[in-house]
Amino acid sequence: MKIAVFPGSFDPITLGHFDIVERAVPLFDKIIIAIGKNSQKKYMFSLEQRKEFIRKTFEKFPNVEVDDFEGLTIDYCKSKNVNFILRGLRNPADFEFEKSIAQTNRAMTRDNTIETIFLLTSSGKSYISSSIVREIISFGGNYEIMVPDAVRVGKN
Repeated sequence: MKIAVFPGSFDPITLGHFDIVERAVPLFDKIIIAIGKNSQKKYMFSLEQRKEFIRKTFEKFPNVEVDDFEGLTIDYCKSKNVNFILRGLRNPADFEFEKSIAQTNRAMTRDNTIETIFLLTSSGKSYISSSIVREIISFGGNYEIMVPDAVRVGKN
């Protein structure tokens, strides 16, 4: 069974994230959207809110589930017997950053059993990031064009 973990904070999930998962669905038997917990990070939305946003967003995708974890992504993957990490790339800066993480993860597995799969975000969504969305929300701007319906409803 081909299972991928799509890790992130998803604070909140955006249409860019949706684009990556929707396009990855036919490639994997199951995709686990795994919300990483970072005790040093201040989130706009609670873990439960983020999980609910994701559940509602992907409710029509039977092979997509949501989970949360603490610690290293590769340790989470090992605990779930997952061999693929799914990542989205918006631009060259993302590529350089994600390449370093992927190479580090590969080195840390020692047996090279965890591969990172990169998908390019569709051009119409490549400008969207959770940090931009949070900034727009904090100033009362029109964030709705960048997030799935579940987030739009959840913030009102």
